[in-house]
Amino acid sequence: MVKVLAVARRLATRIRCTPSLPQKRPMTDSLHDYLEGADGAGKVLAHARLLARLGGLFQEIAPPHLGQASSLANYKSGIVLIHASSGAVATKLRQMAPTLVDELLKRGVECRGLQVKVQARARTAAPHVPAQRPLSVRASEQLSALSGSLPVSPLRSALEQLLARSAREE
Repeated sequence: MVKVLAVARRLATRIRCTPSLPQKRPMTDSLHDYLEGADGAGKVLAHARLLARLGGLFQEIAPPHLGQASSLANYKSGIVLIHASSGAVATKLRQMAPTLVDELLKRGVECRGLQVKVQARARTAAPHVPAQRPLSVRASEQLSALSGSLPVSPLRSALEQLLARSAREE
């Protein structure tokens, strides 16, 4: 669509033709087009979908104990790459590679081979909570006596706090 503007100046009339701006589409449409388009992230999105599908197939095909200790990492040129959480799991998957490849072929995946690499998963460290051990009656009495014999000082306050917080054996 072209807009025609007529501008009159003193002795001459000028006519300008300006193209109108395209209608703006919602941001979701343009993002969707970018992700689906070949010039955008279309290849990446398609590969991600393929990996998600293959990951599900691998979890179905692999024995449960091995499937939990490994994951599908990549698929390139017909080679499936599996990351195993330990050397023992990797060895077992390498032994099962021909069977896994056959199962993937039966399910319609063009698979020429299977590579297994050890990739230890990040472990979340559980916070260390020290076990609270109760004081024996004798130890409690001795610490109380020691605290009473000390002059007012940081050591005496620390002993009193220890006695107040500690659990006692009965």
